[in-house]
Amino acid sequence: MHQIGVVGLSYRHAGLEEVARLSIPKSELEARLRSLRETLGVSELLYLGTCNRVELLFATPDGELAGDLRDPALEQLSGRRSPPGHAARLLRAWAGESALEHVLLLACGLDSAQAGEREIAGQLRAAWEAARAAGTSGPLLDRLVAEALGMANRVRRLQVASQAPSLADLAAARVLEHLGGKPEPVALVGVSPMTRRCGLALHRAGVPLLIVNRSLAPAAEFAASVSGQAVALEQFRAQPQAVAALVLAAGGGESVLDTRALQRLAAARPGAGNTLAIDFGVPPNVDPDDAQAAGILRIGMSELVREVQEGRESELLRLAPVRAAIDERVADLRAEMATRAIGPRLAELRDAFERIAADELERALAAELRGLTESQRAAMDHLTSRLARRLAHLPIAGLRAAAAHASPEAIEAFFDQARLERGARAPALSASATEAPAPEEPLP
Repeated sequence: MHQIGVVGLSYRHAGLEEVARLSIPKSELEARLRSLRETLGVSELLYLGTCNRVELLFATPDGELAGDLRDPALEQLSGRRSPPGHAARLLRAWAGESALEHVLLLACGLDSAQAGEREIAGQLRAAWEAARAAGTSGPLLDRLVAEALGMANRVRRLQVASQAPSLADLAAARVLEHLGGKPEPVALVGVSPMTRRCGLALHRAGVPLLIVNRSLAPAAEFAASVSGQAVALEQFRAQPQAVAALVLAAGGGESVLDTRALQRLAAARPGAGNTLAIDFGVPPNVDPDDAQAAGILRIGMSELVREVQEGRESELLRLAPVRAAIDERVADLRAEMATRAIGPRLAELRDAFERIAADELERALAAELRGLTESQRAAMDHLTSRLARRLAHLPIAGLRAAAAHASPEAIEAFFDQARLERGARAPALSASATEAPAPEEPLP
């Protein structure tokens, strides 16, 4: 657990302009992940970029604690050095147990603009798949994300009777209000968790859908699920169909629809009123000035986030059982991962007890116990081994219990003081120390 860290920013403490500035375009992600991992000096790395957050989940090599990577992370994401203290003000950092807790809260939607929304779990899964494809996710991040997604699934079952709304639901409601009951087509630009959920809501309302995407195959798959039509992005740019509204959530670092494409879009339905564009893109998929010039009514992430903030506190109160379930799982994982981390050292401790007992028995059999028969020697060997294991049980049980609460430094200090460093043999007792036997004590 102490090797896991997170660094990043979200709408909650930074403007969406900063989120957009630090976002990595999807087309550059695989190469950037490998470069970032090397530059940051971490062993595993995952990039999570959504419409309202940019975060790096990382794990350090064995034996290294996760540190504060805000300064180098900001430099790498922004492409330039920042003034002293700027990274600490702009970015947030979590390490160890707090990082684990943050990722679980994130996956369950408790850190989202719309508390409890479920799209973030799908976005986290996609980020994990991208990291695995790039070869930058390993056993620690695999375990972390699997736990987070498992927790999200558990929460989904807990909340099955009261599904939390999302920004996608808000977008669908805005589109339906704009349509005013007319069966005009709506374009969903980009295949993402946000457009999928919005599309399902509009499909249930009987709205004809046009699925627009850079790659036609994902668009066709999505279109089949909502009885829609799939169109390649380049074709839509050149010859846009008449649509009353667009919902955009496409990756990339530049506008998906430029000025000319927007003008063509507006001209496709003359006299029918303003076309509505709901833009989840960060950076924007549609430039606000270009939309205004083309007569298109654009609603961006800033407006959507402001709208949901009013009900955030009441939604978090409703989700209190989810928070309690996360706290319980964090406590379980703390104990489990701490015990697993010190498992090899506990085995060394048990071996050291048995080695000391065996060495002392060997010395005694060569001196004061040399007259024992073979059967007596065997009995002494059995008793000594059993006694060593029983005595080792006390510190091992104590260390297992303490591992979940003590720092790695405290645990390491115990082994150092006990002279049980890795690979070192515990010193045998001196002859003078063993000549006067200690009073017998009952076995634990």
